[in-house]
Amino acid sequence: MTTLPLLVLETPDGAFGIVTAEDGAVLASGWSDSAEALRVRIHPSLRPDALAVTAQHGAAADAALAYYAGDLAAIDAVPVRQHAGGEFRALAWEGLRRIAPGAPLTYAGFAGALGRPTAVRAAAGACASNAPALFVPCHRVLRTDGGLGGFAWGVPVKRALLEREAAA
Repeated sequence: MTTLPLLVLETPDGAFGIVTAEDGAVLASGWSDSAEALRVRIHPSLRPDALAVTAQHGAAADAALAYYAGDLAAIDAVPVRQHAGGEFRALAWEGLRRIAPGAPLTYAGFAGALGRPTAVRAAAGACASNAPALFVPCHRVLRTDGGLGGFAWGVPVKRALLEREAAA
């Protein structure tokens, strides 16, 4: 039985949970203190059987706290691990990490930036299946009409993140 740690931080946007692998790579994160809500976001090939709440901070927690303290680039170097299941999804997740804070893209713009301008739905799908939210900043992609669209952790959190990044 595999059990991995779940650390929950308090942020201005609410509880923020981080699930890390044994090597410190983030498998899932998001604005929830629910172990199950975070565990099910992890691809079955990487998903642990259980999560154990921990108080031990690591690089990911330190980076999230630094982000909320105003160092928006702190999240950039945190290692993440996801199971893409395809070349485009891996490319998209890597591309999300290159979107600058305060400069969100639309799904169409994001697909174009990935060199696949007709892959708008696939770009949206990659955002929707992104497990290590914040560290892979899918919140920086907007609907093609410029609206906020959906966000696994709620539109109010997405709005707050984008406003925080725009203000910096």
